[in-house]
Amino acid sequence: MYRTKRRLIFILIDFIILSLAVFLSISIIPKVVPGKSYSELFTWITVSALIMTVLLVAYSMQSILDRKARESSMFKGETNLLSDFIAKLKFCYSYDEFYKIIGETLEMNGDCSVLFIDRKKNYILYNSPDRLTTAKATMSTLELNYSESWKDGYYFMGAKFGVVTDYKKARGFFLVIRGMHLYVFCNYTKLFDLDVYKELFDEYANFQNRVATINDLSEIASLSQEWQQLANTQRSFLPAVMPKIDQLEIAAYFRPLINVSGDYYSVLPISKTKTLLMLGDVSGKGLAAALVMGLVMNTVKILEDKDDLPAMIHAVDKAIKGMHLQDKYTVLFIGIVDTRSMTIRYVNASMSDPLIITKSPDGYRIKPLTSNCSVVGIIDIDDVQVAEQRLFRGDVIFMSSDGVSEVMDDNGVELGDTKLYHDTITRSAVKSPKQFVDDVVNLVMTYNGNKRLHDDVTMMVAKVVE
Repeated sequence: MYRTKRRLIFILIDFIILSLAVFLSISIIPKVVPGKSYSELFTWITVSALIMTVLLVAYSMQSILDRKARESSMFKGETNLLSDFIAKLKFCYSYDEFYKIIGETLEMNGDCSVLFIDRKKNYILYNSPDRLTTAKATMSTLELNYSESWKDGYYFMGAKFGVVTDYKKARGFFLVIRGMHLYVFCNYTKLFDLDVYKELFDEYANFQNRVATINDLSEIASLSQEWQQLANTQRSFLPAVMPKIDQLEIAAYFRPLINVSGDYYSVLPISKTKTLLMLGDVSGKGLAAALVMGLVMNTVKILEDKDDLPAMIHAVDKAIKGMHLQDKYTVLFIGIVDTRSMTIRYVNASMSDPLIITKSPDGYRIKPLTSNCSVVGIIDIDDVQVAEQRLFRGDVIFMSSDGVSEVMDDNGVELGDTKLYHDTITRSAVKSPKQFVDDVVNLVMTYNGNKRLHDDVTMMVAKVVE
């Protein structure tokens, strides 16, 4: 099983590291030349460097072996059925899609029988078209054994549908999330790798959370008089407070044209040195745009591998298309700032050019992070290319919706085309992100002549600091 293989890999790597460290120490340290002041220091430096090299190689081997162990356990034999189901569930956004992958994967490919029941309403949402899952005796036994209050988790069932602790005696399993019970009857349950059930449960929980989010937004949107409630719900998706990140200061500004908006932004720390920055704009205004905005934010948030920017773009694209809202798409910028390698890797999906404002000998200059991907959610997207730019201490990354650069003065001249805009953002680069944002907001309002704006105004500024 995967867990056992991982344990053996860790033991093997630890043994290799210890053995080589001891060998290097024994073989090199005795060679210190007595009477030479530099020899002992030189020897210890050499040993330390070699041990560090051994550690790097060993941990690389561990990563490779762990990946191969996972592939051999999770994607081979009977377990591959559930792994395939999990992979499809990651991009499932509605019950209709859920029922489809149950039929295609568990029933057709796995010869399993499935029951999906809302225990709160005691209502059958889905059942396989066979004798087992349509029998009244089956329904009665499950209802008697597993009530609405059953604790969230995954469990194994025996031949008579009772819980069994020995999974080798199991003839099926079931998942529970907030009263939603998914029963899978399978005579070869014992052949699945035990570790796959935790992954399946976690992905099932993510799916239920996605469905709940979309349903909540849809219910609010259906009540036109509840605009403020929808606006409050939408704002809850945005960061209330910017996270504290080493060597990176961030500030943002969000002003919807009406109560609800299609603009959005997010800051998600990936590791101590990597931070995901996202800013986007959904086409159109109002309820539909707000629904898509919430879906995009939730899709990005729940993705496990936030380093994989192309996969993130494809996931957002699939999610929007799955809503079947006419003419709805998003432009967005997603970048990962790495303060260790001092780079930003990014995908710009037709967003108004984000900028890096960097210091040069003759003052600050502007480097645009130009578009390298089409709009997301309405047309087919081919291979997504990831671009990269070098960062330096003091660099400012400025992202904004087109409500900033396209605001017009009385003569119809857009702000983004003016020297005033260029001078303001270069002059403000020396300031903190909060002050930078304030300067741009003041510029937008002044340039607009304090008239009513015609678009949402959203921006985010990140500055690389010491």
